[in-house]
Amino acid sequence: MKLPVLAASLLLAFGAAHAPMAAAQTAPAPANAQAKPFVWENATVYFLLTDRFNNGNPANDGAYGRKQDAAKLRGFMGGDLAGVTAKIREGYFKNLGVDAIWITPPVEQIHAGTDEGTGKSYGFHGYWAKDFTAVDAALGTEDDMRTLVDTAHANGIRVILDVVMNHTGPVTAQDPAWPKSWVRTGPKCTFKDARTTQDCTLVDNLPDFLTHSNAAVELPPMLAAKWKKEGRYEREVKELDAFFKRTGYPRAPRFYLVKWHADWVRKYGFDGFRADTVKHTEAGVWKELKKEASLAYEDWKKANPAKKLGDTPFWMVSEVYGYAIGHGHKYDLGGGDFVDYLANGFDSMINFAMKSDAAQGYEKLFSSYSSILHGDMKGYSVLNYISSHDDGGPFDAMRVRPFESANKLLLAPGAAQIYYGDETARLLKIEGAVGDATLRSFMNWDELAANAQRGTTRVGEVHEHWARLGRFRAAHPAVGAGVHQMIHHSPYTFKRTWSQGGHSDRVVVALELPADKAVAIPVGGVFNDGQTVRDWYSGKTAVVKDGKVQFDSRSPVALIAQD
Repeated sequence: MKLPVLAASLLLAFGAAHAPMAAAQTAPAPANAQAKPFVWENATVYFLLTDRFNNGNPANDGAYGRKQDAAKLRGFMGGDLAGVTAKIREGYFKNLGVDAIWITPPVEQIHAGTDEGTGKSYGFHGYWAKDFTAVDAALGTEDDMRTLVDTAHANGIRVILDVVMNHTGPVTAQDPAWPKSWVRTGPKCTFKDARTTQDCTLVDNLPDFLTHSNAAVELPPMLAAKWKKEGRYEREVKELDAFFKRTGYPRAPRFYLVKWHADWVRKYGFDGFRADTVKHTEAGVWKELKKEASLAYEDWKKANPAKKLGDTPFWMVSEVYGYAIGHGHKYDLGGGDFVDYLANGFDSMINFAMKSDAAQGYEKLFSSYSSILHGDMKGYSVLNYISSHDDGGPFDAMRVRPFESANKLLLAPGAAQIYYGDETARLLKIEGAVGDATLRSFMNWDELAANAQRGTTRVGEVHEHWARLGRFRAAHPAVGAGVHQMIHHSPYTFKRTWSQGGHSDRVVVALELPADKAVAIPVGGVFNDGQTVRDWYSGKTAVVKDGKVQFDSRSPVALIAQD
């Protein structure tokens, strides 16, 4: 898609480029549109680093005496749970068509900073746990956590919790190592087979939980001392005793972790887990976690019938680093060790191939994904992304193709992961930042508010394009969950059809429409002559005639469905 032409088309389509948030009102969802059921296969998941998204409460900045002495973009920057809640209330996510928010682990992180070899770093990202049972004070309180989930649910948005079963946080003078009965501190992984991927540490000074062990272990002394200081030792121990009595599980490290993670579901109502560093842990661990988290989810729904979003079961997506949609059910760990993670508790896999597959043409990308998802992977799905928090090779790092990025991510078969700032062209190359830090700058709210220039277009135009596609996607499960078929080569037009549990949906999408004239779009076989259909991109309606439809607009995209 030619960027200058598309930018001009967008300006024609929705005018006021200097008021990006107001522009969202130019193509609203039809008031009489019938709501379709939510399906995870069509989910639009917004992934944000809580610390980098929005600072709702500056009073919790600098928790635990953490200093502002980190290397560039490696310290806490003030984003918190209250900041996410504020954006839910503003309607930011709903305007984007987001129906699930994935937050980084909110558990209490190690208090000190440590040098990973890229400068002093803190656990702002959530993956350096100190206490899996507490909310990190820099992010807020338990009440803040509950308010976030409740507010999301009240707005029809599910919440996904990022969980870590593989490792603790690094060891520092303030953050001692867990006992040897709990963790190993070597050797470092060499990734040649299952053993050298699982029975090892990811990097130096990142203790690895002994998740293979069934040997009973006592509560780590430093955790017991912490809980006593906080006045909750007796309650926590009582809950642990009850858990092990009910389940009959041995008091092995992984079952403590299973209990602690399931508690977040039972307490707050999280709707799913994104599981971190999955291939570095035995596959069966995730099946055990899914069982307990599912029980916790049903308990929460029974206790909170007015807060739940339907009766969909608990959902889990796997981060198996390097997994591609083409792997299907069979991931190769090397040395002849293959694992089917979808048979071990997962409903979906993060698709690491999307950011490179996006270099393909639309039809090759869409048809190949549809064939796999409705073939070998039928009943499961993938979570596609074009940029992420730890992928140094994102699609369009300099954000010079933001419209094409939106089209390919939000219109591809499968679920879609928007990484915070994809929709606002937040830059992923930051001068002075080293390694994955360059992917983790603070959300560019200022650029969105000012409708800043980004190459040949403006941030507001980019945001509006993402929002229109996102709202269409949210309303029509056929987009991500349906079967794909090309209708016409030029302008490139395709259909998606979906049916499940007595519900059905069908859409037609046309891309790369000319900017200088309206054209007839073929819809025969999907919509009948005489039927009125709507273009969700422009908001226009038209009647099908001779198997085609023509809208009075100059939009670069047509998103066609019946109200």
